[in-house]
Amino acid sequence: MTNGLTYAQAGVDIDAGNALVERIKPAAKRTARSGSMSGLGGFGALFDLRAAGYSDPILVAATDGVGTKLRIAIDTGNVDTIGIDLVAMCVNDLVCQGAEPLLFLDYFATGKLDVDQATRIINGIAAGCEASGCALIGGETAEMPGMYHKGDFDLAGFAVGAMERGADLPAGVVEGDVLLGLASDGVHSNGYSFVRKVVELSGLSWDAASPFGDGTLGEALLAPTRLYVKQALAAIRAGGVHALAHITGGGLTENPPRVLPDGLACEIDLTAWTLPPVFRWLATTANIAESEMLKSFNCGIGMMLVVSADRAEDLTALLRDAGETVVTLGRVVEGEGVIYKGQLV
Repeated sequence: MTNGLTYAQAGVDIDAGNALVERIKPAAKRTARSGSMSGLGGFGALFDLRAAGYSDPILVAATDGVGTKLRIAIDTGNVDTIGIDLVAMCVNDLVCQGAEPLLFLDYFATGKLDVDQATRIINGIAAGCEASGCALIGGETAEMPGMYHKGDFDLAGFAVGAMERGADLPAGVVEGDVLLGLASDGVHSNGYSFVRKVVELSGLSWDAASPFGDGTLGEALLAPTRLYVKQALAAIRAGGVHALAHITGGGLTENPPRVLPDGLACEIDLTAWTLPPVFRWLATTANIAESEMLKSFNCGIGMMLVVSADRAEDLTALLRDAGETVVTLGRVVEGEGVIYKGQLV
């Protein structure tokens, strides 16, 4: 009697999935923190909020992906830092609510599982979690032949944080509050369909020398999203922070108003910082209007803090001591949305 069809012959290799779990256990273990209760491999993951130091916690959850930045990572084979992007897009959002990120889960889907590639990706996720004080407590790897082209994959991230009841942000934003901007590490993880179109217009390949930095163009555009968690939490705990805005999709035009009460606006001085070379290259290569840049990209400011005027100087010093490049962007004023002064480019 001949052997019947196997799952592996249908395109799903269970043994490869098991091998991946064993490969990533050391990386996940490095992310363990107070409150972690279980390792990888179970049907669910446990976390003890009391052991994490909370007495009356409110949970905050966030989910996100990396967007079409993945296309560059796949096409270049440079997948080692894309997991940091995945974590950053979730935990940077959590801290804007005033929450401390506690745990992270990932979803990795592909047509055919490459254990070496997946290990590199998940090692990046673990690195992002470790840098954020967040435990990688579980995830899901899905091998789905027929759903993805050869070599393609997709990622989604899920983060849960906590705060003590009554500590949520934004809170207490008033006219006269100061806007502090924290520098980005490049394009981060938004606007990459736009970026890829500009690269197409430029005629450059991913392995061409970067026209705005070191290494190749692909390497430069894969610079991972900056993690602001520990620095932002330190500022919040120091007192005087009324709100934070993660500058993601929608750029500086769309994100800051999300943390303002009705009747108040952000007045931002575009001459307060120098537009980083990557954004200058994008703008000049495709003749992108300033207004389009400001609502599409972070333009060099990855996180904005709204702080009490009498705490602005001390908080600036604290953040600089933590390694951040801090600029005073402007103030909260009467009005709506964002009011720009000066020119960006």
